[in-house]
Amino acid sequence: MSEPKSDFTVDQFAAGVRHKLGENSGIDATIKFVFDGGEIVFVDGKSVPNSVTHNDGDADVTLRLSIATVNQLYRGELNPMMAVMGGKIKIEGNAMVAMKLGQIFG
Repeated sequence: MSEPKSDFTVDQFAAGVRHKLGENSGIDATIKFVFDGGEIVFVDGKSVPNSVTHNDGDADVTLRLSIATVNQLYRGELNPMMAVMGGKIKIEGNAMVAMKLGQIFG
């Protein structure tokens, strides 16, 4: 029997994204996650090596969501498209860049 997946904190989420990106993910975009508590995870997939920080900056796309939504997505309890359609994830900027997240999390 497999262990249940534990919930991420924002810092753990950032570390996981950093691990998945590696040196050069090929996404060639900047993505900003803004969490309900005001925390920011900024993904710079344009620079090599790619970086993940908590710095604020202009991004190609900004995703506004809660860490609870991230955890629901991770556990497979929520479909990303349904999360957007249901307002749990708000997208500002180039929505096509948001589609590149599948390269990171797929």
